[in-house]
Amino acid sequence: MIDYAVVAGDLSVRYEDFTALSGATLTARYGEALGIVGPNGSGKSTLLKCIAGLLLPTSGELRVLGSRPRKLPPGTIAYVPQVEAVDWSFPATVWDVVAMGRFVGLRLWERFGERDRTAVRDALEVVNMRDLAGRHIAHLSGGQQQRAFVARAIAQEPKLLLLDEPTTGVDAATEEALRRIVRQLVARGLPVLMATHDLDRVDEWFDRLVVLDRRVLAMGTPGEVVESGAYSAIREHTHTHGHLRHDHAAHAAHAAHPEIRT
Repeated sequence: MIDYAVVAGDLSVRYEDFTALSGATLTARYGEALGIVGPNGSGKSTLLKCIAGLLLPTSGELRVLGSRPRKLPPGTIAYVPQVEAVDWSFPATVWDVVAMGRFVGLRLWERFGERDRTAVRDALEVVNMRDLAGRHIAHLSGGQQQRAFVARAIAQEPKLLLLDEPTTGVDAATEEALRRIVRQLVARGLPVLMATHDLDRVDEWFDRLVVLDRRVLAMGTPGEVVESGAYSAIREHTHTHGHLRHDHAAHAAHAAHPEIRT
């Protein structure tokens, strides 16, 4: 029997009269990278925020590491938001940002100690940023900022890592560095969920894929999903229109590969 890190059943999220997520059912395993692919507005960020406990679903079931997200101890889940969603004007160095990952798990009477400093140094080493530890985050490139936030998540020593579009706006070298980091973490047994609209090299990034357009259109290994009608529709509409009509993709997915599901 497979032990799942994340189990979502018929999950829906509504904002007043707008449905951001509708009846999503999916799983994520321990020690795997699960890619969540879809165009802008498909509900990828909404799904990750629900798993992180930042949003409450309107309906459906969600279990993360065997519990409801908000019942988990602080620091259990690390969530890396999109770079453009972050205010970079606050006065902080790279070290300060990464150290924030340690404070999440400290109790009120605990002080930032040598073990915490070691975790920060190790995380900076993983993302190759120890030389930039003293630099103000506002003076970093977009790729460096993204790596700093990934380092903060690593320093947190989470049981689950969520990445929201981490490759947006980064160069090819940074993207490859992030891919290697993800694969290294997964090799250690960490479950990693990553939202992306970048459909290149998915077989190198992920063990399984979810195609999402407000609901799950297909789910399986990269080889299975790449062959599905849903994936082809996502690729075509992302490159030509930047969006995807939900009903067309769902019909194509079911017609091509009705068996590709969790």
